[in-house]
Amino acid sequence: MGATYVNTNELLIGQVIAEDIFANTQFPIILKNTMITQEHLHILTAFQITNIPVLVDNNVKKSIETNENSKLDIPTVKISFETKFQQAVNNFKKLFVGWEAGSKIDITKVREIILPLVEEFLEDRSILFNLNHFSNAKEYLYNHCISTGLIAALITHKLGYNQGYVFQMAIAGSLADSGMAKVPYRIREKRGSLNETEFSEIRKHPLYSFQMVKSLPAIKEEMKLAIYQHHERLDGSGYVDGVKLGKISLFSQTIAIADTFHAMTSDRVYCPKESPFKVIEMIKEYEFGKFDIKVVHALTDLVASLPIGTQVEVSNLGFGEIIFINHLSPTRPLIKLQNTGEIIDLSKQRNLYISQVMFN
Repeated sequence: MGATYVNTNELLIGQVIAEDIFANTQFPIILKNTMITQEHLHILTAFQITNIPVLVDNNVKKSIETNENSKLDIPTVKISFETKFQQAVNNFKKLFVGWEAGSKIDITKVREIILPLVEEFLEDRSILFNLNHFSNAKEYLYNHCISTGLIAALITHKLGYNQGYVFQMAIAGSLADSGMAKVPYRIREKRGSLNETEFSEIRKHPLYSFQMVKSLPAIKEEMKLAIYQHHERLDGSGYVDGVKLGKISLFSQTIAIADTFHAMTSDRVYCPKESPFKVIEMIKEYEFGKFDIKVVHALTDLVASLPIGTQVEVSNLGFGEIIFINHLSPTRPLIKLQNTGEIIDLSKQRNLYISQVMFN
């Protein structure tokens, strides 16, 4: 067997990596002798790696070199983001079950689950409005972990951080609730109200998460801190330590906002989902002083900065289109109703809100 370099775009599922693959990382993102899967192709694309050494039989290598123009034109089938997302959730659940049994976090497997979703999520903002449709109350925890990682990555990108930090935040966000695997199932999945002892145990999950990731060299130290602090609040009302402004990192706040936003926009056993627009307003009004304003503004821009003409559904009134954005109240634009032609100013009619965005 020999080795040859192949362009990433020409890699085939089933080919075998000839050398460890690094991407400005201390440890390999893909190990030598790994058989390529669809997930590996996404990871290589995400890290912008263009040429890969693969094992090849010498006779096959010669044939490839002399017959490059004889490639088969194999049609590709586009897989929907929702399908990829659900597969990621299923794979994450398998890891989570292992953590419950005492397994350590395999960061390579976590990368393979979350990173292929990140690039597509960053490119298509409509997915942000559909995450709550992908989730269900029964499998909420695993959906929530993947979604928190994606939203944290999106906010980090909006804040202007480079790709490395965006990927790190995707991983950190998805692992923020990994410590829930150490919380007894009967407490974690209890449908009724938690007693004081049970609630105290739930509040330990950021500590458990930190203990699970603290020895992983592939995760930056500031990301480990963000995992530990993702339930802290700037006014000192959070947990585990109840620290305040000045001691809570921006990355911690990013995961906190991502975690809160997805939770409030999703159906849970004990609470129905809310509109993303309503959730933004609730965070600003009821959680004022708890979250970093830069992070709140970044998420607000991602949700509310819709182009004129965007089709939306207004609570109780049906469909319409945005005709003007009030930058002082971006979640409450002027909307022209489809059926009546009436123009509604949501900034003056506080009982109404955008319940859904309609993307083509």
